[in-house]
Amino acid sequence: MDLRVTIVQTQLHWQDADANRIMFSEKLAAAAPATDLIVLPEMFTTGFSMNAAGLAEDAEGTTLNWMRQEAQKYNAVVTGSVMVQENGSYFNRLYWVRPDGNYAKYDKKHLFRMAKEHHTYKPGQERLVVELNGWNICPLVCYDLRFPVWSRNSNNAYDLLLYVANWPKVRSHAWSTLLQARAIENIAYVVGVNRVGTDGNNHPYSGDSAIVHPKGYHLLETSEAEGINTLTLSKKELEDFREAFPAYLDADAFSM
Repeated sequence: MDLRVTIVQTQLHWQDADANRIMFSEKLAAAAPATDLIVLPEMFTTGFSMNAAGLAEDAEGTTLNWMRQEAQKYNAVVTGSVMVQENGSYFNRLYWVRPDGNYAKYDKKHLFRMAKEHHTYKPGQERLVVELNGWNICPLVCYDLRFPVWSRNSNNAYDLLLYVANWPKVRSHAWSTLLQARAIENIAYVVGVNRVGTDGNNHPYSGDSAIVHPKGYHLLETSEAEGINTLTLSKKELEDFREAFPAYLDADAFSM
């Protein structure tokens, strides 16, 4: 079965969750996407902020309930990350919210030390692979992109690798290059969703959200403009390529 993926690239209101939820609701309503999966950026309610003490929500908080409403409205999975507090710790948590209200979660493993993210948030320890319409999907968060072992597609565990991000413009070349590299080495589709605009720390973001074919070429590549784009991915095309070029059979065996 094919998979329709919608990526949302936009500016974010700095540390204003209410304004961001309203903004995303309005943009999605205007686009009214017919889709299976809606992908929002990293920390889409606040921007990439270390003010977890003042802004983090409870694990079953307002934003999770908002994601449930949007998922039901569009009969699609909604995913993106938010700052969460749970059991005395803070997490940069990706939610994978289904139309029936059930959800899965992934806590960002690799915390961006150059912004001292590791001083504020607790790293996750388990990778998440979820199923949607016959597709296995592995959602990760921003800095995880730089770590190929964590992203590795052992035994074709997933068909689509997905990154939500707040990836600054100064490192946009690395972002685009690594998205292509992850697709090629894992023989999987890769989706990367980034933000645009400037955050409260005066860091500019160039977007460059993209959907990459398993062969490494772009199926969709954005500029710095805001926008909502939907693309249909072919499972048969992926399976045919894996059968014709089964490089994964020669992958080195190791364990973490």
